[in-house]
Formats: sequence, structure tokens, C-alpha cells
Amino acid sequence: MTAIAFDIPVEIERITAGLERFLRAEVIARHEKHRELLEDPRRRYGPDGRYAAEVVELIRQVRMASAAAGYFNLCVPASLGGLGQGYLAYYVCWEMINRLCGPHHWLGTFALSHWAFGPSPVLEQVTTEARGRILAGLVSGRQSMCFGLSEPGAGSDATMIQTRAMPDGDGWRITGRKMWTSNITFADWMIAFAVTDPARAAAKRGGISAFLLPTSAPGFTLQRVTLLHGDIGGVEGESTLDGVRAEPWQLVGTLHEGFRIALLGVSLGRVYNAARAVGLARWALEKAVGYAGQRIAFGAPIADHQGVSFPLAESAMQVHAAHLMGLNAAILLDRGARAIKELSMAKAYAVEVCLHAVDRAIQTHGGMGLTNEVGLVHAFRTRCESSTSPTAPTRSFVAPSTSSSPRATSSSEGGGARARRGPSRPGSSRRRRNRGRSSGPGTRPCSSHR
Repeated sequence: MTAIAFDIPVEIERITAGLERFLRAEVIARHEKHRELLEDPRRRYGPDGRYAAEVVELIRQVRMASAAAGYFNLCVPASLGGLGQGYLAYYVCWEMINRLCGPHHWLGTFALSHWAFGPSPVLEQVTTEARGRILAGLVSGRQSMCFGLSEPGAGSDATMIQTRAMPDGDGWRITGRKMWTSNITFADWMIAFAVTDPARAAAKRGGISAFLLPTSAPGFTLQRVTLLHGDIGGVEGESTLDGVRAEPWQLVGTLHEGFRIALLGVSLGRVYNAARAVGLARWALEKAVGYAGQRIAFGAPIADHQGVSFPLAESAMQVHAAHLMGLNAAILLDRGARAIKELSMAKAYAVEVCLHAVDRAIQTHGGMGLTNEVGLVHAFRTRCESSTSPTAPTRSFVAPSTSSSPRATSSSEGGGARARRGPSRPGSSRRRRNRGRSSGPGTRPCSSHR
């Protein structure tokens, strides 16, 4: 780990060390025991694209074991039954989980309560009756939830949602459609956002409310699993709400002011995504450096070739900067600052440099970098999910094994492989040849190195 000039509080260091021991004993051990089930997508998913029942049960076991060990609710407010740790602990723990577990031991993502999938400050806004109905299941890890905000035509601009909550007696009937909802494929509850005052919503002055809905409610239907990256299953889904009844106790927060809750969730999500990107980037770079030190080409470890080591060094600098930006934003938030700019910058930069770092790790491994067993392609796909938005394009995007050198990038304006490579320089062909790998046992040249 690159040194930082300030100390993480001793309490957080102790928590992180204990969480690491938990991950090795309860997460990595489960992956080893159930390797075929968790790694083979044909067994991991059912015919409908949802997790198989055995996988859902393993996820539940990890959540409950972590809750019993005192880690799952680490950053949940004490008023909800958690330990009340702040944003810095949240950031540090998520970074460590992803750095240790990588994409292969993905059950690790259920060892800490995710802001949208379990108890978090978002639930401080629920009614007393709702607390009595849901907290025991969520805090224990027995149940989980999801966050129903995005809709067709309402993604980055969430104020455009069309789902309506119409008054019905002392409650409401909710009708609409939700999509891109993570965790919906096995969640027990959804916080669903709906328009309750169309005039205020149209003027962007409120008019949107949040409701706590059981996914088993009459009229609540999971229409389909959203498949990504060519996978045969997933955890994103699209649902319809057809007159779903919401009682007064199911209102979350103040009527017409639910968008404040959505913004709180988005802020927590930025902390999570910044930490996850840094953790995965460091995992990838450690893997690449280790491989470069042992892979022999042209009579020496490929780490001795500047064309391999320099891009990794550049990514290490970028990831270190992203790490510091994330720590800075988390500390500011713990001090009570809004830190809107700092947090947004930390998340955006972390995701971007993670994409670069993982791509360079893939290219360092050559053909092996594209294999499932190494796992780098899974890390790349994970980070793509956090950077894909029509209103927030990644400034420079590195596609795995499509560039002629680890430094080549493409802009959002396109231009093809020739534009990505840029003009040739004297001796550039010779330097590219020196970066090649011998195609010995277990390796295959990437198409870009052929």
C-alpha cells in the first residue's frame, strides 16, 4: 500500500483487520467450498436469469454471519441498530473488501450493508411502524431491499419519473415502471419513488415521494432480468407496479419531499463506487505486477521492459491520487461538510482510473488477461457499469485488448483503431515488438499484439 501522510483512526484499523479475517473465513472459504456453483454461470443462474436458490441462500448466509460478527451494520446509524460508524469507515472497508476479494470472491460485496440493499441512513426516514416491520429482517441480514428510482426516460435526470401514486382512502395506489434496479431479482423490499404532486414535480419543486413496498405485494411484478455483458443472468431488473397499495406507514420521509432521500442514496452510492473502484484497481495492479515479475520474455521478466512497467507505474500514480481523493471526501463528510464537488470528483476520477488500471493489467497478462480464471475482464465489466451514462461519458476509455499499446486510448468521439493509436513515431514499431510476449504454454498473443 502506498503511504499516506495521516493515520486512519485506530478503531477503524481494528475494524478493517477484523473484517479481513471475516472475509477469509466466511467469504473466500465459501467460494472455495462452492466453487462450481458460484463460478459456473449455468449453475449460478436459473432459467429466468435470476440467481439459483442455492446461491441466494449463500448470499443470505454471508449477510447473517457478518451481522452476527458485527460488520454488516458497521455504518448503519445506531438508531437503526447499527454501530454508527461514519463515511471514512464506509470508504475504507469497501476499498479493502474489493482489494482483497476482487471479482472472483464476489460474495464479499454482501459482507457490508450496501446503502441500497440493506439498512443505511436512508431508513432513518421510515415510520415507527415500518421500523417494527422491516428492521429486524434487514439488520440481521435475513432480508434485503432495493432502490426503485430509475425508469425509462428517467435515468440521470431522475426528476423525470412517470410512476404515479394516486390517493386511495388514507393511502395510495402506485402505478408505473422501474428499470435498472439492482438487487431486485431477490430483494424483499423496494423503496419506490413516485410522483404525488404532478404540478410541483413538473416545476422541479418536489412533488415526488418515497414508499416502502414489499416485492411480494399484489400488483408488483418483476418483468424481466436485465442481462449485461453477454451474461446469462444478473441482479438488475425491470419491474411494473400495477395499482400497488401503499398504506400510510409505508411512506418514507415527508410527503412530496422524497427526492431528498434519493439524493442521500446517490451520495452514499458515490462513496461506495469510489471505494470499490480504488479497491478493484489496486487488486488488478497487484496482479499485474506479480505476473510481470515472473513472466519471462526475451530472456528477462517482462517487468524489465519499460513498455510494460511504465504504464503500470502511471496507473499506480493515478490510483493513489484517486485513493487520496476518496479519503478526503469521506473525512469532509464526517466533519459535516456537504462536499458535493469533492465527492463527485472522487467518484468520477476513481472509476476512470480503475478502467485504465484494469485494462493495463489485462494487456500485461497478454491473452491470459482475457480468461475467466484470471478475473480481470470481470473487474473491467464491473467498472463499466459505474461509468456508463449518456449524460456523463467517460473522458477517455480504454477497451481491453483493442489498443496497440498499453497507453493507447479512444475518446468518446470515436475514430477507430488508427485514431486510438495516433500517429506513428520513429522506432515505435520496434518498441511495440519488444512489448510482445512469446506464445508459450498457457499464453496466447492478444489480437492487438499479433
